Order: sequence, then structure tokens, then C-alpha cells
Amino acid sequence: MNTLRQQEFTRHQEERYSNYVNNPIKNENQVIEGYFQKEISQKAMAIRKVNKTLCGLLGIAVLVAFVSYYFAMSNELTLNKLSRQITTLNDENAELQNNLDRLKSFNNVDNKMMQYNMLTKAAKVIEVQAVNSAVPVVSQPTKTASFNWAVGY
Repeated sequence: MNTLRQQEFTRHQEERYSNYVNNPIKNENQVIEGYFQKEISQKAMAIRKVNKTLCGLLGIAVLVAFVSYYFAMSNELTLNKLSRQITTLNDENAELQNNLDRLKSFNNVDNKMMQYNMLTKAAKVIEVQAVNSAVPVVSQPTKTASFNWAVGY
């Protein structure tokens, strides 16, 4: 079995050699055929490293911007909600203040009336006979002032 492998191996090498002899290399300067990476200069490596660093920093800045935008929007929503509540409370307070002012004015009037004792019951009631008047009262329509026309507007 080992001999079979050796024979296949030697046959394969002979095919490669014969293929080389039949198709010689066209470019005389090239010694080895195949794809090989070119040597990267130190300048290119430094530029690549700076670019990767800047990309990382830009990614971090974008993430920070998204997070801060989220917090700003949540704070704005909270402020809008509080603003609506404050407006509602101010309207209620204005209505209550009007009611309070009205009650205070009634209370002030009542206190002044009690202070000057103007609303006391009469001590004595006098009854008077009805008197017929000789001349009936006729109401006359009131005259309005004459209208002065103006020229222009």
C-alpha cells in the first residue's frame, strides 16, 4: 500500500514537472507564482490604526448622542405632563379665588351692615289708608335727541 502511494506521488510530481516544461513562465522576473500580500508600509499601518481609533470614537459619540437624546425626550415628556397639570391647577385656583372673593365681599357687606345696624326690624308698623289720586298719571314717550348726520365715514 505504501508503494502505491509513493507511485502516485511520483506520478503527480512528474505531471507537475512536465506541465512546467510545457508551459514555461512568461515573466522572467517572477520567481514564485501565486497570490501574496504586499508588504504594508509603516505609514499605511499608522493611518489604518488612526482610522480604526477614530471610527471607535465616532461610534461611542453616536451611542452617547442616542442615550442623551432618549433622556432629553423623556424629560421633555415629563415637563409637558407637569405643565398640563400646572395649567389645570391654575385654572382651578382662579375659579376658587373668584368664589373666595365673592364670599369675602358678601361677608364684608354683611359685617358693615351689622356694624352700622342698618338692617334692624322696625319697632312699630304704621298702617296708612289708600289715597285715590284725582289726576291719572299718563306716561308720555320720551323724545330722543336728534341725530346729527356727519359727512364722511
